Amino acid sequence: MFTPPFLCRIGCVHRCRPCQCILQMQQVAHFHSHLWIHPAAVKMSRQVSPQLISLLFTEFSNRVHGSSFAHRGELRKAKRIVVKLGSAVVTRGDECGLALGRLASIVEQVSLQWKVSVVFLTAVAFGKQRLRHEILLSQSVRQALHSGNGLHKEMFVPALEARACAAAGQSGLMALYEAMFTQYSTCTAQVLVTNLDFHDDEKRQNLNSTLRELLRMNIVPIINTNDAVVPPPEPNSDLHGVNVISIKDNDSLAARLAVEMKADLLIALSDVEGLYNSPPGTNDAKLIDIFYSGDQQSITYGTKSRVGIGGMEAKVKAALWALQGGTSVVIANGTNPKITGQVITDIVEGKKVGTFFSEVKPAGPSVEEQTEMARNSGRILASLHPDQRSEIICHLAELLTERKNEILAANKMDMKMAVRRLPSAMLKRLSLSSVKLSSLAVGLRQIAMAAQDSVGRVVRRTRVAPSLELEQVTVPIGVLLVIFEARPDCLPQACFWNGGKEAANTNRVLHQLTQEALSLHGVREAVQMVNTHEEVEDLCRLDKMIDLIVPRGSSQLVRDIQRAAKGIPVLGHSEGICHVYVDADADVDKVIKIVRDSKCDYPAACNSMETLLIHREILRTPMFDKIIEMLRIEQVKIHSGPRFASYLTFSPSEASSLRTEYSDLECCLEVVDGVEEAVEHIHKYGSSHTDVIVTENKETAERFLQQLDSACVFWNASSRFADGYRFGLGAEVGISTARIHARGPVGLEGLLTTKWVLRGDGHTVADFSESGSRKYLHENIPVEQNLTGHRDSN
Repeated sequence: MFTPPFLCRIGCVHRCRPCQCILQMQQVAHFHSHLWIHPAAVKMSRQVSPQLISLLFTEFSNRVHGSSFAHRGELRKAKRIVVKLGSAVVTRGDECGLALGRLASIVEQVSLQWKVSVVFLTAVAFGKQRLRHEILLSQSVRQALHSGNGLHKEMFVPALEARACAAAGQSGLMALYEAMFTQYSTCTAQVLVTNLDFHDDEKRQNLNSTLRELLRMNIVPIINTNDAVVPPPEPNSDLHGVNVISIKDNDSLAARLAVEMKADLLIALSDVEGLYNSPPGTNDAKLIDIFYSGDQQSITYGTKSRVGIGGMEAKVKAALWALQGGTSVVIANGTNPKITGQVITDIVEGKKVGTFFSEVKPAGPSVEEQTEMARNSGRILASLHPDQRSEIICHLAELLTERKNEILAANKMDMKMAVRRLPSAMLKRLSLSSVKLSSLAVGLRQIAMAAQDSVGRVVRRTRVAPSLELEQVTVPIGVLLVIFEARPDCLPQACFWNGGKEAANTNRVLHQLTQEALSLHGVREAVQMVNTHEEVEDLCRLDKMIDLIVPRGSSQLVRDIQRAAKGIPVLGHSEGICHVYVDADADVDKVIKIVRDSKCDYPAACNSMETLLIHREILRTPMFDKIIEMLRIEQVKIHSGPRFASYLTFSPSEASSLRTEYSDLECCLEVVDGVEEAVEHIHKYGSSHTDVIVTENKETAERFLQQLDSACVFWNASSRFADGYRFGLGAEVGISTARIHARGPVGLEGLLTTKWVLRGDGHTVADFSESGSRKYLHENIPVEQNLTGHRDSN
């Protein structure tokens, strides 16, 4: 039920109740647009006059109806939604009753989703079930035994007339609706109409008045045609243009009403996942994610629903008609227990559910097509000679230098647009400079050198038996999806990448240069780029095509990607809460240099110091005074930890949390009693990223290095060294605080896995059985002795 946000400010709590809010609703009744339409007799074809429908929905005529949405993500903007439930959704698969669980779930979503305006349900199927059951019960035991050993399925049931079914089903369904909606403090009312009622002006006015009054009192009208008394259907034509649509079934009726109501979205729930390019269940049948107007010729339709009369072809025709009238359409499954509980909510949130109808066909390839191109070109790239791969990478490094001005000009445009929207830490990450580009070029050349011995390197060789040798060989992981926030200097290799809209201009230029370098050996498509959150969400579901996701950015980004990834491993990291511990035996000059560099060199980086731990004995010493003075000069804001605050009469503002990643010229300062307490503090409040000890005591340093469980642990060195380029790994693709195959800065080695290669000469497993003639040797062969020969053999 529609509850406008401002209603809560004038007295309504959670949901309007007529007994509490009638006076308030009299002032705002025209904003209430929740309407439940229920055409009972799906089996009966009939023509409802357009003039009548226009009169029914004068409540909604004040909204200007624009064009349909072009992308799923825009569905979040939908303000008026029509939901149509097919017969198969509300009835059980055995056709022996209602699917109460599904229906209750949908009622809950409708009640809690105030945007939903109209729902279609059917009483004919339910009435047919009730009458059929009564007929079976009324038959004698002799008839039951004679017709199939007591099996009711074999008993004769006469043909049931649709009007009788509608009459039998109405009362039961209305009682059920009322009970379900009451659970959400929502009242319902039933309005029965026939075509003849709309030919009389007085009846039309009465109907219009009734609907207005019900809506004013925030009661949900359930409207359906009175199929118990309707005349036989008259022949009608098919769909005609945007002004006329023949009402042949619930699909066409839903489309007509959605357009008349100026609805933003029509959700048609059926018993299939959506629209397929061929009948579901047939070989190679593929679910269509987005169906574009004009693609009708690419569809092969199957049979109709088990209980409905429309079929998928009718749904598509009605959907395209509604789309032409300005209403977006989604056809989805309302019977799958895994998705029924949130199908309406998921669709409205823009998630990839069912088939979305759009009039705007994108100029470029879909994300699925992009992924396929990346995989195919990536496989070719992996098969190139090492010198060819090195040539590509070196050429990219040259392009970064030669086209430096073009890159910086694009980055300047991004910075100009982002300066008012992004925090200072993000702006620093977004900004490119000649120094950054030079460092990136150097890192790429490091990769080019490492690539000579990386892919195709033999890790292990084993002589399984005479003339049967096994090798473990390094290979690329596959297709990578690299996602980064305002980090245009993150250049992935042979993968998908998403750099965020903040760096759109810079990303476009870097992507062009990358593809130009890859074109040297015909693998231009090995690197693809996407730009929207919707595309990233779609990619995160392609678990059969994407092999690894590498998010680069905030911990929130990592968590969002981990939730969105469907079966794809994520090489992620938590916050960069890095510590520097100053021991009692530290050298003051080293302390000042390391603390300044760790905090002030690039405070927005994830490897910058966020917490400074001080040994208790250093307090009120010249070393401590020098540390504080240096931080003051560098304009670093200090937040005191609870123990540090207890030592001071006037202390800096206390840190709100000891787990804060400031990413700016701020840090927390805390006091500990020694190295053991420092390790304990870091394990409790750190993020396993990078932690440093500054001391001249070798024994203390080794205890710190051995006991601390972080990805990077340093002695007398700045935390800023935790970087793939500074480690000599080449351009850093990501950083991992997880405990999987790659940890810490991830360079080329972290993007490799292995495969097993077995070379035999007609060997079979049967040869090595108890009765066989061969025995296993399992001899390790030194790799160095055979590496050259292996390469020559390729």
